Amino acid sequence: MTVTVNVQDAKTRLSELLKNVEAGESVIIARAGKPIAELRPLHQVDLVFGGFEVEVDDAFFAPLPEEELAAWEGSAR
Repeated sequence: MTVTVNVQDAKTRLSELLKNVEAGESVIIARAGKPIAELRPLHQVDLVFGGFEVEVDDAFFAPLPEEELAAWEGSAR
């Protein structure tokens, strides 16, 4: 559910509005009846680094041939 409040009301009730946002509600803040901002819950994603086990062949670390290196550097024609 979305609620619209004016700026002064938002200042007065900020803690309450933030609790509502934490509960999943969105809040539109308006000035003179014109919407200017939205408070909405953040959907955080837990990133896990190193979650995959990958085997890399030694050739992966070998230097690139000059022709391919030039193509990556943008100097190939």
